[in-house]
Amino acid sequence: MLWFVQMAVNECFGLCIRGYWSPQSTWEKNNISTNFSGKEIVEPVMRMYTEATDGSYIETKESALVWHYYNADPDFGSWQAKALLDYLEIFFANEPFVVKKGKHIIEVKSQGITKGLIVEDILSQMTKKGKSPDFVLCIGDDRSDEDMFESLLTKAYGGTSSPAPEIFSCTVGQKPSKAKYYLDDTEDVMGLLQALGTISGPKSSFPEELLVYLTVVHFI
Repeated sequence: MLWFVQMAVNECFGLCIRGYWSPQSTWEKNNISTNFSGKEIVEPVMRMYTEATDGSYIETKESALVWHYYNADPDFGSWQAKALLDYLEIFFANEPFVVKKGKHIIEVKSQGITKGLIVEDILSQMTKKGKSPDFVLCIGDDRSDEDMFESLLTKAYGGTSSPAPEIFSCTVGQKPSKAKYYLDDTEDVMGLLQALGTISGPKSSFPEELLVYLTVVHFI
């Protein structure tokens, strides 16, 4: 049987997780403190750029502030994003938070809080509960996901006596990455997950659909 752990990284940057090892599984708070103390000084700057950039908006998370410009004019949005990134990096260089550019976003978050750290904590908690995974499939398409790939390959099981599971790190789209594999697009991701879902029951043999989708997971 397959066990799935759903991590709300996009919603609250790893604050909440849910394991599917029982039908009664519910969302649980992660153990890592993710409070972002810089909102009061960062938000006015982001608001200024939001007012000047049609289609952009600010997303407020417990652990970060994110400026989205996906719906802005592509050229002007990219220009504004670079200007905002430069401003934040220069004027807040000595503050205890990190500024990062992602896929159509500029994110400011607490220093030291990464997806890699969250993944390490999740796997540690699973091990303590006696629910160590048989394998880990980690898929991401953004720069911030590189922290997850690196942690899984170098840190997640480095300080434990538990045998490390098979780890499949996979980026979306062919590009330089710390992930070992890549899928071409989100359709391939959904196809792979659906195929994996078909073997989450008592059957022991792999269905043909899964073998087909495994063929589209490429080596980098």
